[in-house]
Amino acid sequence: QVHLVESGGGLVQPGGSLTLSCTASGTIFSTNPMGWYRQRPGKQRDMVASISHNDYTNYAGSAEGRFSISRDAAKNTVYLQMNSLKPDDTAVYTCYVYTDGTYYWSQGTQVTVSS
Repeated sequence: QVHLVESGGGLVQPGGSLTLSCTASGTIFSTNPMGWYRQRPGKQRDMVASISHNDYTNYAGSAEGRFSISRDAAKNTVYLQMNSLKPDDTAVYTCYVYTDGTYYWSQGTQVTVSS
């Protein structure tokens, strides 16, 4: 069984920064693909950023240049550094890990960008 625990959500002003972290435990390897999705109010869930087994990163267009995904393999933890946040980034952010043909998901954390 795989379990994901994330942290770092909250309220931030427009233009501010926030870092989300997500730690995976269970039957996984440090190189398993991991990433982040988000669901904004009234919209479908969208991919934000991902990091592959060999640390190749991929970003949604809305995140490119503002967000940065990274991992600490020793801690099975993935991070999402979010800069220049906009009100439109307000969403529930969820992380995932892909292992043994299955996606496992965290509970999600609320990020609210508002003045």
